Amino acid sequence: MIRLFRVGVWALFTIMVVSACTPTNYSYHFYQGPIFGTSFHITYNYPAQKSLDKGILQTMEKFNASLSTYDPQSTISRINNNDPKVKPDAYFTACFKRAQEISQKTGGAFDMTVAPLVNAYGFGFTSRDSIYPALIDSLLEITGFEKVKLDDDALIKEDPRIMLDASAIAKGFGVDVVANYLESKGVRDYLVEIGGELRCQGKNPRGTDWNVGIDRPLENLIERQIEAYISLSGAAMATSGNYRQFYEMDGVKYSHTVNPATGYPVDHSLLSVTVIANDCMTADAYATAFMVLGFEKSVVLTQEMESLESFLIYSGFEGELLTWASPGFEKFLR
Repeated sequence: MIRLFRVGVWALFTIMVVSACTPTNYSYHFYQGPIFGTSFHITYNYPAQKSLDKGILQTMEKFNASLSTYDPQSTISRINNNDPKVKPDAYFTACFKRAQEISQKTGGAFDMTVAPLVNAYGFGFTSRDSIYPALIDSLLEITGFEKVKLDDDALIKEDPRIMLDASAIAKGFGVDVVANYLESKGVRDYLVEIGGELRCQGKNPRGTDWNVGIDRPLENLIERQIEAYISLSGAAMATSGNYRQFYEMDGVKYSHTVNPATGYPVDHSLLSVTVIANDCMTADAYATAFMVLGFEKSVVLTQEMESLESFLIYSGFEGELLTWASPGFEKFLR
């Protein structure tokens, strides 16, 4: 028997905005829709009779054409398929370089070359395989961030079977790209959220910092409870968790977070990670890395990094939900 749970278009936290007075010639615009296989919600303060919606959509579509593994003509898909004519574009290059830096910092807990493993478990862009040890061993041979590099505007692979998965960093990067677009147009008050990852600046329509709720990790998609509320401005935030995105087969539970070192889905007490950073690409990638590393190592790494804060929800010895917040994160809690 197979039971499949997907986050889908549900964000891992809820965003609350309330209408209020704004300057006479300005108003808060609200724009939402589907993108990147999920949904986006964008609020920005701009002249009342103007709109940036068209430019926002064009920006996201151009970004999607670079890093979507579901588009066979995207840059990353053509690189995965070893197309000799493809050249890494600016989006791909920036994403890959930052991913490699984070892979190095996390000891490989974050790794874009995990794509074949993720696909094998059915959480990627191909159909699920039958899992057995020999298959995992063979896929580990083509897994490892040190087996790929950029050289003279080309991606060099040690093995042509190596494929990249940007899903654990691309949504966050996409948030940054849209936020940068808004700032280039003079927008100073905004919140950009794509698939649960967000970046905000300035004030919300009520004139205060943006209010965000972090979900309690419950498997029930109908029942949603908020574990904590935070106030945020001038920062980015991403949440990762295994409590909704998993499936059960033959009595075995498979989570969507695969450990690149072992080739198997993680199985530890850490249920949800929320990371605050200066940019959403960084927050997104570290949230995934922490889900691989587990509670203790995530605490240590958070404490080592000055520009990164985290909020961890984990299971205690008797199954109770426990939380840990870094000192810097606590100042955002309401």
